[in-house]
Amino acid sequence: MQDGTTMDGIAELVAERRVPLGTAPRGFSGRIDALTAIDNTSGISAAEIERRLIELGFVEGARVEILHEGLIGRDPIAVRINDATVALRRREAMTILVS
Repeated sequence: MQDGTTMDGIAELVAERRVPLGTAPRGFSGRIDALTAIDNTSGISAAEIERRLIELGFVEGARVEILHEGLIGRDPIAVRINDATVALRRREAMTILVS
């Protein structure tokens, strides 16, 4: 980081407040607070995105950890949700609020 902030420092800042999972750095670990899907230009309704995430285990209170980021644009991300590992696009991860 250019301003001297370390990835550990960013992870600590993220852990202090609710933020979208899509903005959290690799190595972040926390709990899901809420799903905030909204209709967007991807052609999938907010209700459908929320339903798919819930089916994958992204429910309030579940523990999440970002394990890996893609090389191009840091997308997709590999997320451990409880005991499963799931790949998500950042735009989908933006609908998951974590702390």
